[in-house]
Amino acid sequence: MADPARARRIAERIKQLVTQGLSQVVKDERVGFVTITDVRVTGDLQHASVFYTVLGTDEDRTTAAEILEEYRGRLRSFVGKGLGIRLTPSLEFILDALPEDAQHLDDLLREVARRDAELAAARTAAGYAGEADPYKKPRTDDDEDETDADADEMDDASTDGR
Repeated sequence: MADPARARRIAERIKQLVTQGLSQVVKDERVGFVTITDVRVTGDLQHASVFYTVLGTDEDRTTAAEILEEYRGRLRSFVGKGLGIRLTPSLEFILDALPEDAQHLDDLLREVARRDAELAAARTAAGYAGEADPYKKPRTDDDEDETDADADEMDDASTDGR
């Protein structure tokens, strides 16, 4: 098993070589805008997974996948010459779902912002269900004097009515 730092360096070098190979080896103009986003190499350096994105429609992605599959052997030879190691890793091209995931996250963030705006609008129009301050306050001496005076007035009114 190779050192993880060495595997990482080889993966970066494969990424550079595949990018160069797309312009030098692949002579098909239908390949379009292919971007190599990442390369992952197994611990024994025998297999490399090459992640790519394609700018365009689903048809462009399908065409790019077919072309990369068709030129996989030539790209592997180009990578092997550029790496200079004993065994050239096999290449597997995988369409990276990063742009679709980013678009999905953007849609979710827009939805959350819309809901937040609705809640803020509803909050400004809403009122209290009860009093504005529902918590009991400690009594002060002034409050006790007022309640005693109110109680005396009620006692006077009840005795007058007899």
